[in-house]
Amino acid sequence: MNEDYFSRRDILRLSALLTAAGALPFLDAFNGRALAADEPLKIGYLPITDATPLLVAHANGLFEAEGINAEKPVLFRSWAQLAEAFIAGQVNTVHVLSPIAVWARYSSKVPAKIVAWNHTGGSALTVGKDIQSVKDLGGKTVAIPFWYSIHNVVLQELLRANGLTPVTKKAALAPNEVGLVILAPSDMVPALAAKQIAGYTVAEPFNAAGEALGVGKVLRFTSDVWKDHACCVVLLHERNLKERPEWSQKVVNAIVKAQIWTRANRLETAKLLSKDGANKYTPHAVPVLEKVLAPTQADITGYLASGAIVHKDWTDQRIDFQPYPYPSYTEELIRFLKKTQIEGDRSFLDNLDPAFAAKDLVDDSFVKTAINANGGLAAFGLPDGFERKEVIVT
Repeated sequence: MNEDYFSRRDILRLSALLTAAGALPFLDAFNGRALAADEPLKIGYLPITDATPLLVAHANGLFEAEGINAEKPVLFRSWAQLAEAFIAGQVNTVHVLSPIAVWARYSSKVPAKIVAWNHTGGSALTVGKDIQSVKDLGGKTVAIPFWYSIHNVVLQELLRANGLTPVTKKAALAPNEVGLVILAPSDMVPALAAKQIAGYTVAEPFNAAGEALGVGKVLRFTSDVWKDHACCVVLLHERNLKERPEWSQKVVNAIVKAQIWTRANRLETAKLLSKDGANKYTPHAVPVLEKVLAPTQADITGYLASGAIVHKDWTDQRIDFQPYPYPSYTEELIRFLKKTQIEGDRSFLDNLDPAFAAKDLVDDSFVKTAINANGGLAAFGLPDGFERKEVIVT
């Protein structure tokens, strides 16, 4: 795992981009051109399992089946590159971390909407083998992929629940403090191996990679703290939703169908995404992806024994797929972001009303239509009704 997909320079670049001034030149470029009715689907993605539905829909011809001309998805090496290309309209369908979507709309004023969830779960807290509990992280450093990430949100909730205080920019840590640093996911595994950090929390398959290489172990799955939390979401420009509603509906239709297919074909999905697949969508090996998409019963038994899974009754998958963006999640995410340690200007969060954001940030009309046309929520093992109560138990 030595691919430099996320560098510190890119993190600074993204921080500058996701401000109103930083985003404006790219928005002007996008708004300055006409939006052709037959403009093809242009997917932008990062090589993580979060992108699965977009890649499965492309590989299986689901976009074409909807009558959409879909170009081959474009792999980006950082969130900064992906965000820049999306804002400028160079790609028109992307997956982004759900907190980045919040930041983009309300800090940088990007007119984009969440139209679906890409997946649930798919992240973990991986630690060195000498760490036996969250409390053992006191006085140590843990890496996160970005301040605006569900990883940072859940990690800080776990730390607080165990009497620890998350801190940033502090050289000497007290026994009850945990230092947070941003690292490229590809740097996390070697950093843990070198004992430069005590752990990291990130999207898959980097946790599985740490396990496979014998570098670390999963201390806790994030979806075992926040049940069925979203991580990455599907983002579209409002222009497409307003000027090309039929096209937008077809895009969402294909993504919903891809999620249904993935749930029924997990091993095949691992091969499809791998470096050995026909499209070589990611640089990851099949066994590592299988560990994420289709963990064995022996794996699950081991996680229950170790405490990586505490809530056995939740029966969550390591990563799962369902597209409906529950308003309760967006509301709760805003509340958590308000109390999460985040570097940089976060003033836009101060007066952001959670209920307003849930309605303004998300357009669920397209995904509701797609879900109802493909077996309803039952097709994803969910009860009827587009409401749920968020369950967060450390």
